[in-house]
Amino acid sequence: METNVVIVGAGPAGLAVAACLKQAGVDFLILEKAGEVAPSWRRHYRRLHLHTVKSFSSLPFVPFPKNHPRYVPREKVVAYLDAYAERFRLEPRFGVTVKSVRRDGGKLLVETDAGTFNARKVVVATGNNAEPIAPSFPGIEDFKGKVLHSAAYTEAAPYAGKDVLIIGMGNTGAEIALDLAESGAVPTISVRKGVHIVPRQLFGVPIQMVGIASRTMPRSVNDWMFPKILDLALGRLERYGIVRPKQGILQGIEAGRIPVIDVGTVAAIKAGRIGIAPDIASFTGAGVKFVDGAEKKFDAAIFATGYRPAYDAFLPAELRPDKSGVNARARELGVYLVGFYNPVTGLLREIGIEAQAVARDIAGR
Repeated sequence: METNVVIVGAGPAGLAVAACLKQAGVDFLILEKAGEVAPSWRRHYRRLHLHTVKSFSSLPFVPFPKNHPRYVPREKVVAYLDAYAERFRLEPRFGVTVKSVRRDGGKLLVETDAGTFNARKVVVATGNNAEPIAPSFPGIEDFKGKVLHSAAYTEAAPYAGKDVLIIGMGNTGAEIALDLAESGAVPTISVRKGVHIVPRQLFGVPIQMVGIASRTMPRSVNDWMFPKILDLALGRLERYGIVRPKQGILQGIEAGRIPVIDVGTVAAIKAGRIGIAPDIASFTGAGVKFVDGAEKKFDAAIFATGYRPAYDAFLPAELRPDKSGVNARARELGVYLVGFYNPVTGLLREIGIEAQAVARDIAGR
């Protein structure tokens, strides 16, 4: 089958690109290995809300409804994405797994388990959360408790009254710990390295908007200013076992490390409802030994250790652009990545910007 553009993935990035191409009059085909749009959003834990404000988190052409809260909950995001696909009559080919992309003369061949598709351009929009990462620890095979990745966590109810170890303090780990603490569990977060934490709202102003406003400032000014402001807003967290990395916030973001956006976890830590522990030395049958020599029993361990994009499974190195969005390498290859840059100003906002730029580039405008 031949088409102008093959879009791999029907999450927010794939849908946004498709809508922009449709508005530009460019034909395309969306391939999605799951059986529905936005599969990652559907499997996220239930209490999840957007950490960015709805006015800066919608996809091109369609704002979130006015009656939605400022920070949209997961189920309303899913409903929005379903409605978005329906509005633009986007009809992905579901249940199709891309096996490889290769060049054949002036065309790109997208080989799948449902046949081969010829395209002029390919947009990879499979997202940063394609494949869970679960590092190995000595003795984990001896641990008698429940072990799962955060990708499999849905709600706190099964853990009420239990001691739960959360491995990793990114946004997911911090929010799952809060969910557990609010539901009667006893969570402890193992923090291997330093972590930047910012409030979702800084003195009443959404942190996303603070981030947008501060982008024009020199990085050195931001890195000097933010620790002082955050100490004022959140207090000095070193006394609770949380230290900041030597690397500044903006430098960390550029390296792909988004700060933790606090939605109540810090208050729960200060109140003693969430424990903080260092890195893990090893698991035991009943729990964990930490690198500081302490041991503790746990009923369950949740790996909040992140994800990887995983497009390297089908996209060879010679066809990979330098970065997400429009750039010289993407133009040369005819292959674009969309949705793989997550700035402090918000992933969904960035997806909208990238989708429109990529669609214009493909349409030759």
